[in-house]
Amino acid sequence: MVGSGDRSAKVRTYNFPQDRVTDHRLEGDQKNHSLQTIIDGALDPIIDALRAEEHAEKLANL
Repeated sequence: MVGSGDRSAKVRTYNFPQDRVTDHRLEGDQKNHSLQTIIDGALDPIIDALRAEEHAEKLANL
């Protein structure tokens, strides 16, 4: 889950016209979130999805 440090590696894209935040570290339905919700400080959906992804990755590496 740790990136290469390359400046071109996107972590998140903020799309204001479509009211969408895309977290490029996630896949599927967990990838897109409401921009206004994130701006309002409700980061739990992204944090929870990243934690679940990390947990699954750790289990797969056992």
